[in-house]
Amino acid sequence: QFDQDGAFLGGNFIATVGIDFRNKVVDVDNLKVKLQIWDTAGQERFRSVTHAYYRDAQALLLLYDITSKPSFDNIRAWLTEIHEHAQKDVVIMLLGNKSDMAAERVVKTEDGEKLAKEYGVPFMETSAKTGVNVDLAFHAIGKELKHRATQQPNEPKFQIHDYIESQKHKTGCCGP
Repeated sequence: QFDQDGAFLGGNFIATVGIDFRNKVVDVDNLKVKLQIWDTAGQERFRSVTHAYYRDAQALLLLYDITSKPSFDNIRAWLTEIHEHAQKDVVIMLLGNKSDMAAERVVKTEDGEKLAKEYGVPFMETSAKTGVNVDLAFHAIGKELKHRATQQPNEPKFQIHDYIESQKHKTGCCGP
């Protein structure tokens, strides 16, 4: 959750109903990258309209709630939607949210990692309440998008998976 200026807001929030959006600027290698973040409701009743919003997206952060097995089980359906309606080169990241609620956890970290590996997307656990790994997720996406926009023909591809792992170990934050 971010305020109008893109600053992280901790605390308790009401789930998104419909669509909401905010702008967030991330500093990537001394370059400002502006992300326009569209928060589409994950509820089934909004599925028919959400694909119109991610059709032109350059990146998608797909969240599930670690305290809700149905939330995790819906990820495959969302990935199918993404593959049907989003750009072929869209950056996708899988996030297990509510890492601050370990006592209520029903989805293991390993299950999220396994699913992410199956689809070839980066994964981490976050907490929208405490902010754990939230900035890292957006910074990694910003870094990937900046690299794609400025990559030279013979330059090696940016390795978002490796970047996330190195940053998690560097900061000592690994999810749960």
